Order: sequence, then C-alpha cells, then structure tokens
Amino acid sequence: MKVAITKMSSKGQIVIPSNMREGIHIGEEFLIIKERGRIIIKKITDLAENLRSDIIFAQRVDKAWKDYEEGRFRKATKKDFLELLEKC
Repeated sequence: MKVAITKMSSKGQIVIPSNMREGIHIGEEFLIIKERGRIIIKKITDLAENLRSDIIFAQRVDKAWKDYEEGRFRKATKKDFLELLEKC
C-alpha cells in the first residue's frame, strides 16, 4: 500500500503524488465517493460499463430533483414529455 500527503488548491484541485500516478493518464475520469469523512477515488476504466451508466443516470436524477426543489422545471403535457424523453 502506498501512502502520501497532498492538499487541495484554491480551485478545488488535488494533486495525485507522482509515485501514485502509474497507470493514470491525462484526461482519465474518476468516480469520487465522499462518506463519513472518507474520500474514495476509483478510475472509471476499472468499473463495469453498466455501473458507469448507472452513475451517470443517478447524477442526472439528482440534478433533476435539485432543479425541481428549486423551482427550475417545466410543465409539459404527456405527449410533449414523451417526445422530449425520446430525444434523450
């Protein structure tokens, strides 16, 4: 197991120490989970494709609920809604 100390910049960026970057490439995507004071970072390429789709869906649902709760939503007829849904 490798252990290192790093810090967050004023822009919210965290540097992965050089001795831990083996196998990580520029532009690589990560799943980040924050729970009870722990932060877990996992490379997206290590996840099953269906899990990646599920995560993206969960993010979209979370955003939709926030928009709804903050009054940013559109009313639509059933027909219009289904047409919008087909475009997604």
